[in-house]
Amino acid sequence: MKPILAGLALLVAAGSSQAVTVLSEGFDSVSTLPASGWVQINNSTAPAGTAWFQGNSGIFPAFSGADNSYAAANFLSTGSATGAVSNWLILPTLTLDSSSVLSFMVRIGGEDFLDTLEVRFSPNGSSTNVGTTSTSVGDFSILLGSYSGSTAGGWQSQSFTLSALSTPTSGRLAFRYVVDNVATAGNYIGIDSVAVTAAVPEPATYLLMALGVAGLVLRRRLGA
Repeated sequence: MKPILAGLALLVAAGSSQAVTVLSEGFDSVSTLPASGWVQINNSTAPAGTAWFQGNSGIFPAFSGADNSYAAANFLSTGSATGAVSNWLILPTLTLDSSSVLSFMVRIGGEDFLDTLEVRFSPNGSSTNVGTTSTSVGDFSILLGSYSGSTAGGWQSQSFTLSALSTPTSGRLAFRYVVDNVATAGNYIGIDSVAVTAAVPEPATYLLMALGVAGLVLRRRLGA
């Protein structure tokens, strides 16, 4: 009995892990994001206006790197004076699990015009289906959280976990800039320093797991 307990103890001790970065983006060049698997879709009220673009350092500088090295979107996402905004910036396909975390910096510009950024997830592999209207979300039905603000300030740190995933899942994360009516809301928003991390066993953990399993097998063979 004692040898088996010892083996189990080693397996329990193997539960420690460390976070590794599986994706990192500082937006040095928003125009080259598609080459890295990023996708932009603007479902704002027609006529659709500008997609996500290179940050304007004249409004505010980036959180890190060159002053314009961040991604931005604004009320001109729709060309309608009273239209709604639904402007998507979709990350590359990743295999994620319950330990995965999306973190980033966000900042708004201007006063008294509400800006909202949703963080969504699609568990459907490489799909980029977000529907076709300003209210649709398509495959990105999992809302991880959102950030809203109407007062200009500094960069804010945001972090969202995918703890609801019970098994490793191939899918895409997405940022969705949302404004109900640009006549009364919506100004300018920027995101920077995007990172996706996941927990993996520390190097020593693999040895502990191997020793634990080997111990159990050996004792079993000896009839202990």
